[in-house]
Amino acid sequence: MIRRLAVIILLALWAGLAPFTPALSAEKKAGEAKTAAKKKAEPKQPEGEMVEGSGFSMFGTESIKGVDDAKVEKDPVCDRNKRPKITKVEPDEAKPGQKVVIKGENFGTKECLHEVSFSSAAGTKVQYKYVDESTIEAMVPEAKAGMSFVIVVAGGGSAQSKPVIIQGK
Repeated sequence: MIRRLAVIILLALWAGLAPFTPALSAEKKAGEAKTAAKKKAEPKQPEGEMVEGSGFSMFGTESIKGVDDAKVEKDPVCDRNKRPKITKVEPDEAKPGQKVVIKGENFGTKECLHEVSFSSAAGTKVQYKYVDESTIEAMVPEAKAGMSFVIVVAGGGSAQSKPVIIQGK
């Protein structure tokens, strides 16, 4: 109990006397003077700046400065309201390396067709050729023999075929 009381008294004295210690007070004033001098020497950085075309920017990034009409005309217009649908995969049994023809609806334009994949070869890049809005040709990737689904991803979403059989080599 006496020891605890002594610690409390010492802490109270240290906390109460520290600001009045002449050496500490002088050191603190010197540090404040250096900080003030640095602030005066540094030019004040604006918090943001006005950049033509972007409005107020906090990050100082380059503005797009208008619109490039030629680029806008080349951008594809993908109808997001028309979901793709696979109606048939021919042949419905194929070996890896063989070509299959995917028939369906709403595949969109060549620029709107994002990906063709096989469920049994997830993560494998599939070579495909856009023929038209309702036809795609794809090469069957290296995959385990068995049942698989063909998946088409277009601007309006994705579609999955009925099962197809991937034969062993």
